[in-house]
This record gives sequence, structure tokens and C-alpha cells, in this order.
Amino acid sequence: MMTTLELRTTLSEITNHNIQQATSWMSKLSEKQLNWRPNPGIWSIAEVLAHLNSYARYYHPAVQKKIETTRFKNVKEDFMSSPLGRSAWKSMKLGRLNNVKRKFKAPKGHNPSIDPDLVQGNELPNFLEQQQELLSIIDASMDVNVRKVKVPISISKIVRLRLGDALLFITYHNERHMQQILNLKKHKNFPNK
Repeated sequence: MMTTLELRTTLSEITNHNIQQATSWMSKLSEKQLNWRPNPGIWSIAEVLAHLNSYARYYHPAVQKKIETTRFKNVKEDFMSSPLGRSAWKSMKLGRLNNVKRKFKAPKGHNPSIDPDLVQGNELPNFLEQQQELLSIIDASMDVNVRKVKVPISISKIVRLRLGDALLFITYHNERHMQQILNLKKHKNFPNK
């Protein structure tokens, strides 16, 4: 259990850190660096960002709609994850050493290896816009009951997560892939320019 303030702080800190990284060093990367991959089976930075942007295109409107239309406007002090929600966001959360604990295959509609059209050449500006939008969503979510409002997940409209769990899932998913981008940048063969 955590307070809604702790939830908001966690979500905002991670999202602001993503924005800071994207504006400080990622914005200086060349086209070659953005599209470089260490081997054919690994996504480039542009592909990772395209993947994150595709998730945001699903989750952000879904979450915004639920916040705007909910009847659960009674804000609660505490937030408690459901067992399903906790399992979902914990599976995305990085380990203590910023390592990925479990790997997952991206669903077809969010996988740039399967759908190369996801990469359109404007991934970084779109990602920054999506992260700013996420900050607004996090703020707006604090005006509703993050335990009662439910959001359908991207792979099944039937399965729904509590709003707090959905926001943790989205945020930890973003953080996980930002670490993947950092690992690409640190790779010994990453291009200098």
C-alpha cells in the first residue's frame, strides 16, 4: 500500500527523469546512432522509442477518457494494488541494479520488428510529447479514485487494471525501455557520430 501522494511522486519522478534524458543526450544523437543496432535481433533506439510511442497512443487516450468520464471522483488517501495490477507493473519494474528481471515479447501491434511502419522518423519528438502528456495525465489522475477507476489493457479490452496500477505499469514500462536505450548507448560498438 502507498499513499496517492507517493504514487504521484514515483510516477512523476520517473517520467521527469525520462524527459531529462531525452532532452539532454538523446536529442543530440545522429540518425545513424538512432538507427544503429548491435545485431539484427535487437531494436535500435528509434525502434525502442517507436514501441513506447505506440503504447502511449493506446494507453494515454484510454486513461484520459476514464479520468474524464468516471463517477469515482472521491479521492482516497491510500492506493492499494490489485494482485493482477501488482503482478503487471512488477513484471516491468527494473531490478535494484537497473537490470531487466524478465524479458517479454512485444505484442505484434507494438513491435517495430514485426511492424516497421511504427518507425516514422520522428520518434524522439513524439516521445517527449508523450512524456509531457503523461505528466498531465498523472496530475489529472489525482482528482479521481485511482483504485476504483479501471483501465482496459492493450492486449485485452476485457482485462482491466486499477488506474494506479495502469499508471505504474506505463511508467515502469517506459523506465525499462529507457534503460534499454542507455544500454545501447553504452555498447562498445555504438557509433561515435
